[in-house]
Amino acid sequence: MLIGAAIYWCEGGKAKPWRPHDCRIKFVNSDPMLVGLFLRFLDALGVPAADRRYRVSIHETADAPAAVRWWAGVIGVPAERFQPTSLKRHRPLTTRKNVGADYRGCLTVHVVGASRVYWRIEGIMKGMTDEDPARDR
Repeated sequence: MLIGAAIYWCEGGKAKPWRPHDCRIKFVNSDPMLVGLFLRFLDALGVPAADRRYRVSIHETADAPAAVRWWAGVIGVPAERFQPTSLKRHRPLTTRKNVGADYRGCLTVHVVGASRVYWRIEGIMKGMTDEDPARDR
């Protein structure tokens, strides 16, 4: 549980001072092991598979359908359950290193209606760091 909360806090979306009520669960990563660990964390929290949404984000010059199929195989979810792929526009001036057959973009895992899950993660993190916002003011 502690590791799952920590990787989410490092790699997931968080509420910000300018949008404090934005308590969505959105995890984005290109490392299959880290994604798998996060999905196991969601399992441990009791998040139903039906509440999870998946989307591949990838450069438009890559093979997006192949990346979706690859990620679907990695996480064991049918490719048909994935949301439309998010394509990043190619900038010719940028020299990208993530090219070739091994480039599969990032996987976004979004949990629908997850405010309570977000608060649990935030609570775990505050407990691990001994953070007390009221005391720190």
